[in-house]
Amino acid sequence: MKRQKGVVDENIFDVLTEEIVFTILDFLDPNPLDKKSFSLACKAFYGIESRHRKALKPLRSEHLITVLKRYPHLEHLDLSLCPRITDNSLTIISVLCKSTLRSIDLSQSRFFSHVGLWNLATNCSGLVEIDLSNATELRDAGAAAIAEAKNLERLWLARCKLITDMGIGCIAVGCKKLRSISLKWCLGVGDLGVGLIAVKCKQIRHLDLSYLPITNKCLPCILQLQYLEDLILVGCFSIDDDSLVALKHGCKSLKKLDMSSCQNVSHVGLSSLTSDARSLQQLALAYGSPVTHALADSLQDLSMLQSIKLDGCAVTYAGLKGIGNSCALLREVSLSKCLGVTDEGLSSLVMKHRDLRKLDVTCCRKITQVSIAYITNSCPALTSLKMESCTLVPSEAFVLIGQRCLCLEELDLTDNEIDDEGLKSISRCFKLTSLKLGICLNITDEGLGHVGMCCSKLIELDLYRCVGITDSGILAIAHGCPGLEMINVAYCKDITDSSLISLSKCPRLNTFESRGCPSITSLGLAAIAVGCKQLAKLDIKKCHNINDAGMIPLAHFSQNLRQINLSYSSVTDVGLLSLASISCLQSMTILHLKGLTASGLAAALLACGGLTKVKLQASFKSLLPQPLFEHLEARGCMFQWRDKVFQAELDPICWKLQLEDRI
Repeated sequence: MKRQKGVVDENIFDVLTEEIVFTILDFLDPNPLDKKSFSLACKAFYGIESRHRKALKPLRSEHLITVLKRYPHLEHLDLSLCPRITDNSLTIISVLCKSTLRSIDLSQSRFFSHVGLWNLATNCSGLVEIDLSNATELRDAGAAAIAEAKNLERLWLARCKLITDMGIGCIAVGCKKLRSISLKWCLGVGDLGVGLIAVKCKQIRHLDLSYLPITNKCLPCILQLQYLEDLILVGCFSIDDDSLVALKHGCKSLKKLDMSSCQNVSHVGLSSLTSDARSLQQLALAYGSPVTHALADSLQDLSMLQSIKLDGCAVTYAGLKGIGNSCALLREVSLSKCLGVTDEGLSSLVMKHRDLRKLDVTCCRKITQVSIAYITNSCPALTSLKMESCTLVPSEAFVLIGQRCLCLEELDLTDNEIDDEGLKSISRCFKLTSLKLGICLNITDEGLGHVGMCCSKLIELDLYRCVGITDSGILAIAHGCPGLEMINVAYCKDITDSSLISLSKCPRLNTFESRGCPSITSLGLAAIAVGCKQLAKLDIKKCHNINDAGMIPLAHFSQNLRQINLSYSSVTDVGLLSLASISCLQSMTILHLKGLTASGLAAALLACGGLTKVKLQASFKSLLPQPLFEHLEARGCMFQWRDKVFQAELDPICWKLQLEDRI
């Protein structure tokens, strides 16, 4: 039909203001491909998307100038995927971003010094957050440069082991607006540096001093911080009861206290530290002193306590019962790997807390069906239950979970005796998003079918070594759980390409682990590559029938792939080299590839420009030239060498018996 005269096609977006289009972009799916598609639609959309973007996570530092010029209004820059950030890189950022930049993440970056940090701090006056975790070469000069960021509110220095009290003193004097600081594993920082932070930075809310060689000397200053809410003292071995008892006052504003691995602190010191902390809501004492009735008594005044973590502690019946009586508002209890947890003790705790939301009894190997009956009857509002390796719990007990705890969103039943009847019951928990069933040898496709039919919100599914699962079970999951993002079918030996073809209909799948599945071939992998374009992590170790034919579609379609394990597969030089087209690829594990040669490996390593970590067979170390390693390491790539001998796969039951012997 001919177009009538005078009729002009109008683009509806032309009548919308830029603010309205920005609002529409805010509602787009977090998948970066969606905004990329929007920007490529037309020149106008390209410009709008450039002006709209406030946060950026680039893959390569060499493209910084280009991307920073395209996005002039960036406020948050995450460089954690860029291992090589030099002083020149930071200078470019400081010149192009200037005062608009509010936060920068350098936690996985290296090769910069105090010079680049000084340029960043002085030119980007709007900076309120810097993450320098893992900057192991950073010294006091770098800390002094950070002190130039006068508006800084949040600073992360975890594992900056060369910074001393002098450097921290500079930060304390220069960054008086600090609200959060992490000094975890800063082994050169002691009482003096921490004391200066406490004296100079009066606005501190969050303070992480884990594994610092501090003593009681700095504690009075810390506890006088008027707004301190979160104090982390994990592994501060020099703090003991004597030093804490000497304190006259606790901290009234404290809401979260973590004293895990402080083995010299008992209920006596804890009472002194929390004497005025009536607002305390979260308490972690993992891997510390035994949980006794005396410790429970020390918690009586903490009327607002909602979460307690006692992982790895020796516990007593009296201690658990006392906690149940003392802490009326508990919503979260973690007893992972606690020795001494029995049916009697656990039931006395949970029966007092009908509003409990999260419970972790991982590796509490003495509890039985009695505990499960009390948990499910007393805590119907549970949203998270972790009970890995509770091996005395019989199969019939798991039926109670599905009958009584219908609000569950996270359930970890790894290494348990659950069977299909239990899975059928658990499928009534229609809110489940995470289900872990690894090493559950009694479940089959029948039980998994119920999960697929009823748990449509499932995002994460772990079927590691579930040898009773076949293609029909995976088909039910793929059909009923379209939002699935992670699945582990490692060592499910009956899984074939049919399962992968089914899973290719789950477009959000980003993590796929299928190691030890001998029937999977390149055909199935190609289906995953084509259908699951968000795939970021792939483990096909010991999938002997996957070869170069599987790498070609992977290289073409899986442009978001960041981590891959190809060990013991049939991939050769050609397949490995084809992966160079994946610009996101950062981590490769390539052990025992029979078709891989030294020259092919060298070519692939040079071509994959974004690699940050490569795990290789030690035999290649002498076959490759040293200048190659020096070049790749200068580019930001780290090598891990393994000299593992090929091991034949054990029968699943023998494997589990061997595991139990080790425990």
